[in-house]
Amino acid sequence: MTAAFLSTFAKSRRAIGIRQVRLACGLVLFAYLTSHFLNHALGNISLDALAAGVNYHANFWQFLPVTIVFYGAATIHTALGIWALYERHDMRWRSFEPMQLVLGLSVPLLVAFHIIGIRVAQTLFGSEKLYPQALYVYWVARIDLLWVMYIAMLVSWIHGCMGLYFWLRLKSFFRSTAPILLAIAVLLPALAMLGVYQAGRTVAQLSASPQWQARELVPPHVETAAQTVVLNQILFLFIAGYLALIGLMFVGRGIRRLRERRGGLIALTYGDGKTVRVPIGLSVLEASIRNNIPHAAVCGGRARCSTCRIRIVGDATALPEPSKREAFVLERVGSGDDPAIRLACQLYPTSDISFVQMFQPQVSAAALRTASPTRIGQERYLVSMFVDMRGSTKLAERLLPFDTVYVVNQFLDVVSEAVIASGGQPNQLYGDGQLALFGLQSDPRTACRQALKAAARIAANVDDLNQFLAHEGREPIRFGIGIHAGEVIIGDIGNRDHMVFTALGDSVNVAARLQDMTKVLACETIVSDEVRQRAALPDDALPVEDVSIRGRVEPIRIRVVVKSAMLAKLVDRAVMPA
Repeated sequence: MTAAFLSTFAKSRRAIGIRQVRLACGLVLFAYLTSHFLNHALGNISLDALAAGVNYHANFWQFLPVTIVFYGAATIHTALGIWALYERHDMRWRSFEPMQLVLGLSVPLLVAFHIIGIRVAQTLFGSEKLYPQALYVYWVARIDLLWVMYIAMLVSWIHGCMGLYFWLRLKSFFRSTAPILLAIAVLLPALAMLGVYQAGRTVAQLSASPQWQARELVPPHVETAAQTVVLNQILFLFIAGYLALIGLMFVGRGIRRLRERRGGLIALTYGDGKTVRVPIGLSVLEASIRNNIPHAAVCGGRARCSTCRIRIVGDATALPEPSKREAFVLERVGSGDDPAIRLACQLYPTSDISFVQMFQPQVSAAALRTASPTRIGQERYLVSMFVDMRGSTKLAERLLPFDTVYVVNQFLDVVSEAVIASGGQPNQLYGDGQLALFGLQSDPRTACRQALKAAARIAANVDDLNQFLAHEGREPIRFGIGIHAGEVIIGDIGNRDHMVFTALGDSVNVAARLQDMTKVLACETIVSDEVRQRAALPDDALPVEDVSIRGRVEPIRIRVVVKSAMLAKLVDRAVMPA
């Protein structure tokens, strides 16, 4: 058990790269922004509600461990954003990339006055600035800064929403939750800015009172003149330092480019014989983009898919070692042991290489950016079901060809009817068998339950078909079903003349192997324990076995179903966890 845990932990570590760290830090910052906007929205009720809400907000985010996480996330997210710009060799942008970059880099400049005036002042001088003092600055003392604050709110929110979109758009639940997320993305900043407006008007009216000024605009609520001078110096140094850091990044890019030119060029030879010469330091994918050579890369070169895979022709031992992230992706697709298989987006060759693209691009780079992710490739959690008709070879020996085709078609018809009625989608036909997918329009738990019910419906439909065929004196049709669930890649697969929407991945392969195994175990259906757990079936509901699957190192736990019809009752009786 310890060895299995260590193995899982090692795989998880390999899955974490710079992008994953930047995403995690961004989520922390977006959580803070959401909390702050919710607090601002209380200004639509009253200034007192705003003051009450800030206590909860401050108590959480100023709790020392949370504060360390927050400022650590802000520092790391900003630094990694600048580093990502430095690392990028090709400056050809997708439609949203320039906007996301400019918005992200401008956030520290826009919020510098606010952070230094409140948080730094509190740390250095013990100031107790709350909403009345902050709103007085924006609405009375420095009304020009009011627009800076509103711009900062919009820029920060749009940048965060763009990051969330690029992360969530490939998730299975995104399509169903997108309208709700869009409503929140529009309403929350609108309510927050309106709340600031309403509270600001109230403070502007109150500030005309000498009594209010005597109570709210004296230390420790505001700084002395000397303290204000210190804060302005800190603000100037921060802005100058930040701009200098960005400038140094661009200087570093220029120095790197000069070194690349002086370091000479290397030749990349593609499978069609075309050769391009590029500076050392570019990835194979960047070289393809720079030279307008179509290259499949569904995830945009983020090492989240393997569609940019290439096979090196010749000696691959001189290539740089794969990064942890590249090794993780290659291992997931079963290519971890082949040194000739590499990800084009992660391979930075230092000498001439020849290679063949393993996935030929079916669309141009421009079309790829505007096409639907579901059609060009998307990572989803799906349930794969393989159904196979038994004895079709012997059937063909006894019947006329047209009769054989008729029986097989009848079988596939009743299987498809059961799949559709249960909420699944018939996908691919394999002779007398079929691949069906569940979860394209539902969550994983529902998809697993739908697949189990589909297996029961198939059994019932085949029984009805057998009764019909019995009148013609034919032997009953038997079948085998394999069901497994996991992450797969779905999209249009094929060549330019024939494209088919289907699923690829280890989960699909395992489902096919389980279907084959029903012959050995003399049962109708084999269900992986992953599906059983997701469907909330009791642990003792079905016999359990640990079996080895060809192509997998670790054994897989399965559940044996002698008669598929029993699955319907098991699913109906299962208590769904809250």
